[in-house]
Amino acid sequence: MLKKLRHDYVVNHAKNAKIPDFAESEKIRMHVIFSGRVQNVGFRLEVAELAKRLQLTGKIRNLEDGSVDLEIQGEKNKILFLIDFMNNLIRIKIRRMEKEEMPVDENETEFISDKED
Repeated sequence: MLKKLRHDYVVNHAKNAKIPDFAESEKIRMHVIFSGRVQNVGFRLEVAELAKRLQLTGKIRNLEDGSVDLEIQGEKNKILFLIDFMNNLIRIKIRRMEKEEMPVDENETEFISDKED
């Protein structure tokens, strides 16, 4: 029951998030490892929902050490918005982000989450 309530809250929050109009920017791929309070708080689900709204591709998964691994691709300003958005959520506490740009994968067409939390 609580898991369903959290799921519905997170999906609703992501669907109602105010998305700005973006100037077009270069396409990039970024690898980010988030550490802190990022598991069991709807982090992956919210990233996935926002990524889809922003037309970003990639994948996200939990790591055994409690951190979350994200590869995300699309317009740079949209990726930076998503990361900043997640960093400002009260229920999530990102203590550390390790960011690295990667080569763009031209064959990638969707955003995948390993499973919902």
